[in-house]
Amino acid sequence: MNTSHFLFQAAIYLSAAIILVPLFKRLGLGSVLGYLIAGILIGPSALKLIADPEHVLHFAEFGVVLMLFLIGLELESQKVWELRKLLFGLGGTQVTLTILLMTVIAHTLTFSWSEAIIIGMGVAMSSTAIGLTALIEKKQLHTAGGQAAFATLLFQDLSVIPLFMLLAFLAPNRSASSFDLLAVAEAVAVIVAIVLASRTILRPIMRMIAQTGVREIFVAFSLLLVIGISLAMEAVGLSMALGTFLAGVLLADSEYRYELRLDIEPVKGLLLGLFFIAVGMTVDLNLVANQPLLIFGFALLIVAIKIGVLMGLGSLFKYPLRDKLLFGVAISQIGEFAFVIFGLALAQDSISRETYNILNAIVAVSMLTTPVLLLLYDRFLSLQCSERPKDAIPENNAVIIAGFGRFGQIVGRVLIAKGITPTLIDNDPNQVDLMREFGWRCYYGDASRLDLLEEAGIAEAKLLVIAVNDSAAALEMAKLVKERWPGVAMVARARSRTDAFDLRELDLNPIRETFYSSLEAARQSLLAIGESASSAANIIAQFEKHDLDQLEATLKIRHDRKAISSLMEQGRQDLKTLLELESPNPDA
Repeated sequence: MNTSHFLFQAAIYLSAAIILVPLFKRLGLGSVLGYLIAGILIGPSALKLIADPEHVLHFAEFGVVLMLFLIGLELESQKVWELRKLLFGLGGTQVTLTILLMTVIAHTLTFSWSEAIIIGMGVAMSSTAIGLTALIEKKQLHTAGGQAAFATLLFQDLSVIPLFMLLAFLAPNRSASSFDLLAVAEAVAVIVAIVLASRTILRPIMRMIAQTGVREIFVAFSLLLVIGISLAMEAVGLSMALGTFLAGVLLADSEYRYELRLDIEPVKGLLLGLFFIAVGMTVDLNLVANQPLLIFGFALLIVAIKIGVLMGLGSLFKYPLRDKLLFGVAISQIGEFAFVIFGLALAQDSISRETYNILNAIVAVSMLTTPVLLLLYDRFLSLQCSERPKDAIPENNAVIIAGFGRFGQIVGRVLIAKGITPTLIDNDPNQVDLMREFGWRCYYGDASRLDLLEEAGIAEAKLLVIAVNDSAAALEMAKLVKERWPGVAMVARARSRTDAFDLRELDLNPIRETFYSSLEAARQSLLAIGESASSAANIIAQFEKHDLDQLEATLKIRHDRKAISSLMEQGRQDLKTLLELESPNPDA
């Protein structure tokens, strides 16, 4: 391949990724699907911009190698220990049960036992990229269902290693002596040698390279380490994946862990993206068009079976319905590791090319179902919330806190520490249930409603703390209380400067949720660059006063953008002059 042809192909890969991946991320469909669709479009089944996907797939597999290295690098024993029940109980049961169930189903569909096991192994995997991204975006990762999904995905990542070893064992062309006692002894010897080397000579070598200060050499050594260990493992008949994973685990507690992750992550990201593009290029659109019922039917059947298995396990572990459903939906798809498993199976002639093409298409379609299922889950959750009646509030306290999330909890903890018991209300049933699990007496309901405020005893209350996350609801609540119960004091949270304007018009002094924490960050920044403690405190106090004055002045012209721009420019000059006058501070 000449240089210009190579650059042309690189331009196609990058262009396809840059156009489609941000689009799919914006649509909430995930980056993996963006890469896959990009590969499908530029591949031989569509636009035919790339004619040889197998060639680039072989090269891009190094992205998977690096991904496994980083998984090992992130594996901390303390994290595993904290999640041990979910990790090995829930995750282990899911992988084992799904493999067994899908193996039996595949064998029933005329596949041989070895082919059925391979299909079961691939189907058991879920997409870490799609699952975790969805949970994080929906702020559900720290719920019970989110933690169950996370632990299961972590176990799936760990289980890939023994699954790859099983895959090698199932290879039809392996020689009779491939797994004899001598081969096992050689494999164990190599593993022991790698472990001993990591504890004796590896870190001193890395220290010497780091001391040169040449970052590129450190990155080069890291890549050489991954490749070298992988080749050593492969030479004794073990999976390259096992080698890369082992390399990551050996460095997980080293002082170079974070630098390794920062250096390798961009390379891994690009190569893994290229890997997914290459996988997309191998999807035969003609096959999908000719057998749509087969592809879509089996993809939906597999997703339904996985949801059933996952929700059944959720019931076994006594999760409530919404957590079971989130657990099932978030990781119901077949994951990216299935591409690796099926690709290796094809390379070792364990499955046919036709079966490989069908399986790849099924995996891609199963990934497409997840965004739709998550939308349906959100709809179910909204219906569940609307149908759930508000809690009865039998207590009437002097203080009511509306919104008991990250903001309201701090206020509540301080008041309770002083012996003041507030009435806690939140309109998120998940948050209410979570708070109750931790011993908080929290009630579900919409505090912007008149009937709920009356039931909570607003007429006799002295203070209402408005800490809800919904700006419109906060403003509505403040207006309602000010109109009907003007004697009740209010402390209001403002999520932005605009919210602060709205609340100031009601003569409230809103607390901008990030303002004072940002001031503290600025104070510590001044200390870090050499300002004395008294000088830094004085500067911050001057800035705070100036900003509050600016807020008050802006309130009068808030709808005149030109006037606001002029005021902001004048304010910057005034602040600069003000702080310059403070510079002769004798403590500085």
